[in-house]
Order: sequence, then structure tokens, then C-alpha cells
Amino acid sequence: HIRDVLESPRVNGIKFLFLVGGFAESQILQHEIREKFSNQIKVIIPQGVSLTILRGAVLFGLNPSLVTVRRSKQTYGVGVLKHFVHGVHPPEKLIKKDDVEWCADVLDKFVLAEQCLALGETVVRRYTPACPAQKYIVINIYCTDSHNAQFITDPGVQRCGTLSLDIPDEGDKGSPIHHREIHIRMVFGGTEVTASALDVATGHAVHADIDFLTMLPDTEL
Repeated sequence: HIRDVLESPRVNGIKFLFLVGGFAESQILQHEIREKFSNQIKVIIPQGVSLTILRGAVLFGLNPSLVTVRRSKQTYGVGVLKHFVHGVHPPEKLIKKDDVEWCADVLDKFVLAEQCLALGETVVRRYTPACPAQKYIVINIYCTDSHNAQFITDPGVQRCGTLSLDIPDEGDKGSPIHHREIHIRMVFGGTEVTASALDVATGHAVHADIDFLTMLPDTEL
């Protein structure tokens, strides 16, 4: 894996390889790394290698501005319905609601895996309910290692969060709401990914932190 990384055009010009973390204290590992790569890159093993990651986490906690750019580990998006296009969308994804043809299970991607993200970078998407009479909406958030996943049912796509939002069709004074719009916001670049959904008409919002420790099974919309 290290050889593949060093041969990648994206890391052209790198001159130093730092070994850090508890495993870096292994003399066997140190010997093998130096044996394999010291002819093309300078291998550096700092003092206190087992504490390096911990020190970095503490420094970041004290001053988050130390890290200005991160790479997204995965592709993140939400599952949505889109107007069905014959000849483009798979026939098995076709559903009808109020005589309108929709393509189900579409993965609307907010960021792609390996995409560079500034600290606190925010992506906002605007959606409208598929059913005019809809009073409640559930937005499932998905992640995958793939750049090319098109649907939430594709291999490797996992649900990692859920936003549940009430969307009443009447305002506080009982007046009907004609224009219904939902804003989904995802914030990247920090140590975690956060998401929120806002009902523009009422100002009601819900928030969620993406849970990477307990991946939830995929469910149909």
C-alpha cells in the first residue's frame, strides 16, 4: 500500500516519510520500511512515536485552525426521488405518486471520496416534497467509498444518519403554505460530519451528527 501511494502522481515530490503511532515502535516494522523505501524517500521516526497522534489531537483541539484542509474519507449524500427519465433510469426504480413518475433510491452526492474540504466547508441542497400533502419527511444520509455509486442500493453504500422533519402544510396562524422547500445542509472539514434539515416556510430545523461507529442497515424510502 505504501508503494502504491508513493507511486501515485498526486504525491509527486514528497521527500519524507514519517512513521508515527504505537505500531511504529516495532523494530521489525522500522527495519522493513527502511529496507523497502529508504532508497527513494527519507524515513523519519520521531521520538515518542506512540504519542504523536495523541499530541496532534490535543493540538487540534486547542487550535482547530492548525488543519486548514482535509480529504473526505468517503462519498456522502442523501437518498432522494428524481423525475424518472425513460432510457436513463433503470425500469425497476420507477414508482408513481399522484400520477407522476419518479426514480427511487437516487444517491444525491454532496461530496466525493478524496475531495479536498476546507475546515467547516458547507454544502446545501434544496428539495421539495414529492407529495404535496406530505406532512412528515425522513431524510436518510448515506456514505460509500465509491465515487461512482448512483443509487443507495448499490454495493458498498451504507446508511450513516437520519433526519426526521415535520413539514406542516399550514403556518402558525392556520394560513396554507403553498411553496414548500426543504434545505439539507452538511458541514465537512472537521473531525466529524454534521447534517441538518430546514423547513424554509416554518423555520423548523433538525440536526444530526453522522455516526460512523454503528452503521445502520439500508431501508427503503
